[in-house]
This record gives sequence, C-alpha cells and structure tokens, in this order.
Amino acid sequence: MKFHFAKLASRIALSAAVLSLSGLALAADPIKIGVSGPFTGGSSSMGVSMRDGVKLAVDEINKSGGVIGRQLQIIERDDEAKNERGVQIAQELINKEKVAATVGFINTGVALASQRFYQEAKIPVMNNVATGSLVTHQFDDQPENYIFRNAAHDSIQAPMIVEEAIVKRGFKKVAILSDSTNYGQLGRADLEKALELKGIKAVAVEKFNVKDVDMTAQLLKAKEAGAEAILTYAIGPELAQIANGMTKLGWKVPMVGSWTLSMANFIDNAGPGGEGARMPQTFIQAPTTPKRQSFIINYLKTFNPKNGRIDSPVSAAQGYDSIYLLAAAIKQANSTDGPKIKAALEDLKTPVDGVVTTYKTPFTAKDHEAITVNIPVFGEVKNGKVDYAYPEDQKKASEVRVKDANAKGALTIKK
Repeated sequence: MKFHFAKLASRIALSAAVLSLSGLALAADPIKIGVSGPFTGGSSSMGVSMRDGVKLAVDEINKSGGVIGRQLQIIERDDEAKNERGVQIAQELINKEKVAATVGFINTGVALASQRFYQEAKIPVMNNVATGSLVTHQFDDQPENYIFRNAAHDSIQAPMIVEEAIVKRGFKKVAILSDSTNYGQLGRADLEKALELKGIKAVAVEKFNVKDVDMTAQLLKAKEAGAEAILTYAIGPELAQIANGMTKLGWKVPMVGSWTLSMANFIDNAGPGGEGARMPQTFIQAPTTPKRQSFIINYLKTFNPKNGRIDSPVSAAQGYDSIYLLAAAIKQANSTDGPKIKAALEDLKTPVDGVVTTYKTPFTAKDHEAITVNIPVFGEVKNGKVDYAYPEDQKKASEVRVKDANAKGALTIKK
C-alpha cells in the first residue's frame, strides 16, 4: 500500500512539475512583431535598411532581457512594393502568425491597401518609412485609430522642398516630376499646394511610371517651360533616370525633392549627375550624438554595407526607433493586447532615446505622428553620400531636435 501511495505521489509530483514547466514555457513565448516591406526590387534599399535597423534594435532588446520577460521575435515578409502582396501579408501576419504589432510599410500605396486589416483586428501598426500624408488619417472617421508613424510625412516635406527652392534659393520657375504611384501623386499634390501658398504655379507638371528608363519627354517640357529647378516625388531608380536624362540633354538644373533622393540606388545610378541634389532628412549618417554614433558603429559592424554607407540611413534609423517605441508601449501596458499597446503609445510615460530624436510623449489619442516640422534638416548629395546641406545644421547636429506640436510650416493634412 505504501508503495502504491509513494508511486502515486511521485506521479502527481511529476505531473505538477510538467504543468509548471509548460506554464513557464507558455509565459516565455516570444512576442511576435511583423516586419513588412520591399526587400527586393527598386524600393529594396529602403526596405532592407529598415529591416536591418529593426533587427539591430530587436537584438539589443533581447540581449538586455526582452520585454515583460519575453523575447521579441520578428516575422518578416517581402511585400515587393505591391499593394496586393501587402494585403496578403497583412492577413497572414494577423491570422496565422498572431503578431502583437507590425512595423514597416515603405510604400504609401501598400500601407493604404494593407493597414485596414490591422485596424479591423485592433493591432497597432508603426509606419516607419511610408510618408503619404493620408497614412495615419485613413481611419479618422472611426472612434479608434491603430495607425502610428515615426517618419516625416509629406505635409512636412512638401513645404520644406518649396521653401528651399523658392525662398532660400530664389528660383521663380520650377517643374514637378513625380511617379504615377500613390506616393508620387499624393506628394505632387502636396507640392502644388505648398507652391500655391507661395503664389507660384509649377511651369510644368510631369509624371512617369515606375521602371521607366527615359525621361527625355518630361525633361524637354520642363526645359522648354524655362524651369530653373526640378522638384521630385519618386524613388531612387527613376530619380536617377531624371538626373541621367538631364546629363544626356546637356541641361543641368538643381534637383530638390522628397527624402528618397538620399537612396543609394539614386546616388549610385546617377553618379556625377546626382551631385548637389537636396532633400529633407530625419537622419544623416554622421556620429553627431552618442546614440547615433553607437547605432552607426553597430549597424556597419553587423551588416557590413559596401563603402561603409548605409543604403538608406533614414529607413534604418526609423526602423530601429520604431521597435524601441513599440517595446516601450508593451512594457508600459505590461501586455501584448492590441488596445492596451495602442493606449500606451498614446500616453508614453517614459522618454524613448532614439536615433532620430528623443521621443517625449510622441503620440496622443488625436496625434499619431512622432515627427514634427522642426526635426528634419536638409541633406545634400556630396561626393557620393548624403551630408548636411547647410553648415549651421551641421554645427547644431549634436543638439537633439524634439517634437514640437506647435511648430509651424506643415500643410494641413486632408482627412
């Protein structure tokens, strides 16, 4: 009898131990974060740089113990810059992978097509690259909004571009060249609105398709209209075709455009024709603060990009920061529940020390934009890389620019 009782007690103890261990295993399940972007194709320099910035942040956080006692696990998918692929990925990450949140979206069109699924599922999205002004306002008609962003939206960039061309550099006649995507056409509309506020109308407004390799027709119209500068909204490969097209025509005027003029596949493909191009930047690859220095060193050591140049420094930095913002919210919420993460993001109690900025209350219930107009500076392509366009910005680069919700200069976003 004693033997049977002892055997039974042993089995009970073993069962309890197994249950305890399985409970610990369950508690230690990783927190899944979706990472969606184009890792192949013309947008890939942005997508890969963003993904690598995300990986760097996740590795740092996991090495320091993770978040709420759990490791972060990224589930990455290549959306190929295609709207329909982005939609498929969103459904997979939500229904199959059960992600707690998603970061990414490089292309505005993909973001607008895909993020409605996260909105319906009440899963937060941190747009870390897509800049279309509408992105965070797509669901303004709904009581709750799960879409956030830590990139400089186009209603910030377009006025900066116009101010640079018209006011600072004194050009009276400008042409707009933009691609036919949502990104290009929404950006073109923002440029026209910003020009209108200065009492100026573009002398030529031309568009082209992604993968077009001959911009002669568009450039000739701009030239014949007397354009003194070209304002652009497109991505690297086609931007390079604009620069190369001007070289072929023997007609060189300045290019001033959105932040994508900093992409490696613009700088490399345009060569000397790309020199002098200027664009708004939230981050320039320079060790101007201890945080930026450590980020650059770790990125270069981990991923070893050619020539020691990050293909898309802005994408890498914003990808990195997006993970730290989400981690802070998950920690504050002490939960991976979507509504609780969203509520924490809208009321972050502790500042987040990022590469782009120090995020002090970056979001509220009515404001899901972490970047304000006072944060970006102008970059310029100099000797095959992006540097500060203005010496005064370089001198003050060690001063971290923080969000100022009252900063003037952005367009009113159409809702």
